[in-house]
Amino acid sequence: MAKGRRTFLIGGGCTAFIKPRATRTTEDMGLEAATKALLDAGITYDTIETAVVGYCYGDSTCGQRALYNLGLTGIPITNVNNNCSTGSTALYTANNAVKFGQVEVALALGFERMKPGSLGTNWPDRPSPTALLNQKMEEVEIAGLGLNHGPGAPRMFADGAQEYFQKYGGNVEHLARIASKNHKHSVNNPYSQFRDGWSVDQVLKAPKITNELTKFMCSPTSDGAACCIVASEDFVHAHGLENQAIEIVAQALTTDNPLAYESNSAMEVVGYTMSKNCSDQVFKDAGFQEGEGRDQVGVVELHDCFSANELIMYPALGLCGPDEAHKMVERGDNTYGGKYVINPSGGLEAKGHPLGATGLGMHFYIMMQLRNWAGPMQAPSLFDTKDKRGKFGLVHNVGLGGAVVVSLLRRPEFYKEGGKDGRDRLGYNHAHECRPITMKDVDKVKSVKETSPYLMQHAKL
Repeated sequence: MAKGRRTFLIGGGCTAFIKPRATRTTEDMGLEAATKALLDAGITYDTIETAVVGYCYGDSTCGQRALYNLGLTGIPITNVNNNCSTGSTALYTANNAVKFGQVEVALALGFERMKPGSLGTNWPDRPSPTALLNQKMEEVEIAGLGLNHGPGAPRMFADGAQEYFQKYGGNVEHLARIASKNHKHSVNNPYSQFRDGWSVDQVLKAPKITNELTKFMCSPTSDGAACCIVASEDFVHAHGLENQAIEIVAQALTTDNPLAYESNSAMEVVGYTMSKNCSDQVFKDAGFQEGEGRDQVGVVELHDCFSANELIMYPALGLCGPDEAHKMVERGDNTYGGKYVINPSGGLEAKGHPLGATGLGMHFYIMMQLRNWAGPMQAPSLFDTKDKRGKFGLVHNVGLGGAVVVSLLRRPEFYKEGGKDGRDRLGYNHAHECRPITMKDVDKVKSVKETSPYLMQHAKL
């Protein structure tokens, strides 16, 4: 078992993920997500002992600027950037601060204000840190996978799917079925950027991005924010949060191993073994023997930046055998009525992908699933078990370059429904209803003493 004490998610908040049209700032999105999380937890910003903020596209200290609207309490605020896994990296850092006794409660916030179109560098005067991965991708194509086309990121993941097809079977229709599944899930998510519910045929007929991927198989760039609050078990009991605290049973962050550069494998370029190692570590830390524990998972938020990645990550996470991902799709074991409900939120393909917010949004959705608050998105049968804690929720968030975070969440044994909870404090069920915040909401959770009238007069919602 991993060292350290038990930790729990006690509050979460999210903005709608929207098209990147410069209509919102990172400050106002961060304020909305953090205010909702604090209201959900029933605490004020004065209670927070440390904060970690994740974003990829922004200047230094954006995290401070967003949180200063809640108070200038002098706490440590750390800003992190780990590509598409930035949000979960912020949570991982905050969780470790609680887990290893630095603090009793920590806040993790992530946000992004992006540009329309495919991802690109903001630093054209220097080589990209993923340049060698792009070079490796081209070498793998020339070595026998076959030349592809399109922007770098979708091309890499499309190559990964093509390698899977050549090794194990399957074809682009399996990718379309995954994408259609996610778009249909998103219809029930009011936070989602797209709620069109595209059919398999519509996905296949969408404009081509690579040889394998169409537009509807790709996640869009997005603006948005999400926030989670982590606390110790003592904090949970002291604040009467037994009716909504969800345990982070195990969590790990891993980076690339030599296979990404030495194996001539497109699946390795996009982090197959990196994700496998992370998942295996998490289940080991949760007390399971090698290869065990996945049958106790009921709901998953998986990093489907492209439907190709969802396909190849099924076996990497141990949800099926190495050659069974396409068969898992055919059986419907990735949606309601199947073995797992994967991406009930709609996933990145439909919900959107504001890089710094994505991972925290994933944890927000799984937390709400395990509270049984998710309404039309709720995965069935999570609590139809002999163990009163119910099934586990799994989160997988990956960034090229590379880093992956995997988290295993579950209700604790002391979980007890009833009484006043976050829905009462917000005035609605924010798990499946998206509303803006008001200054009255901010006033309820901002620091009582350490605020700046000058900053507050410039705050925008």
